Amino acid sequence: MTWRSNDIWIELIMGSRKISNFCWALILFLGSLGFLLVGSSSYLGIVMSFYRIADLFISSYLWCTISWNVGSGYDRFDIKEGIVCIFCWGFSGKNRRIFLRFLIKDIQSVRIEVKEGIYARWSIPLTRTDENLTPREIEQKAAELAYFLRVPIEVF
Repeated sequence: MTWRSNDIWIELIMGSRKISNFCWALILFLGSLGFLLVGSSSYLGIVMSFYRIADLFISSYLWCTISWNVGSGYDRFDIKEGIVCIFCWGFSGKNRRIFLRFLIKDIQSVRIEVKEGIYARWSIPLTRTDENLTPREIEQKAAELAYFLRVPIEVF
């Protein structure tokens, strides 16, 4: 979801509270219950109990990420103050809040980079991994952001 005015552009990030995560967490939890029933009624109970424990760990991890809403946050571009803020929630602990703040004048360009693998240079990607954007939509989003920030676009 995006909210935009003349001076501020705020883009909300969904995070881990997606339908697919709910489905996988539920399927794994129900699967672990199934392994509990099979493990208690079979002579292979030890092996089935191992699968049950593995399923419980994975489903509890998914339920924790859903309840903490890991990955959600916002990107805020404020022309009036000249500040860009990128905020997202992480896992529980001392560094749960991830907050990046820097000046708009430090932004040299909006870069479109079509590349798979690990980035060789330090950059902050603004598209999410769950966003399946077409190249045209990526170009449109980059053009709008570059126009709003008054910086050029670089394509690599």
